[in-house]
Parts: sequence; structure tokens; C-alpha cells
Amino acid sequence: MSTPATLTLLSRPGCHLCDAAREVLAGILPEFSSVTFTEKSILDDAELHDRYVEEIPVVLINDRVHNIYRVDPVRLRTALKEVTE
Repeated sequence: MSTPATLTLLSRPGCHLCDAAREVLAGILPEFSSVTFTEKSILDDAELHDRYVEEIPVVLINDRVHNIYRVDPVRLRTALKEVTE
């Protein structure tokens, strides 16, 4: 049985790196049925905006920063396997 995990993408509208990150996540998430995905715009949260305005996209796994800017699918897949097994 897989352990539940959360994956969060912090993004903002019009961000081409965010679009690329979304594509990588869409390709990987179907492999992990126990992972819940959420996307949050930093424009909707002043604290997130102040913290990450220069660093998006940000991928969080269980509310911890996994990576910033570009998503490496191999590294993300490995990390998700580690937290869900």
C-alpha cells in the first residue's frame, strides 16, 4: 500500500517555466495514485509571493521544497517513490 503524499506547484499566470513544470508533472502524476496534486498561484497569497517571487515555479513535496525553476522528471519520480513507499 502506498503512503499518501502531496505535491504542490507554486506558479503564476504567464510563466513559461511554470507551463513546462506543469507538463512534466502531468506526465508523472498518473504513476502515483496516492499523490494529491495542488497548484497555487503566488499572486493569490502575499506570503508565498514575498517568499518565491523570483524563484517560481517551485515544486513542494509534502510542503517541503523539492526544486525551483526547472523540474527534472527523473529526480521528481525518484523523490515521489521515496515518499510513497
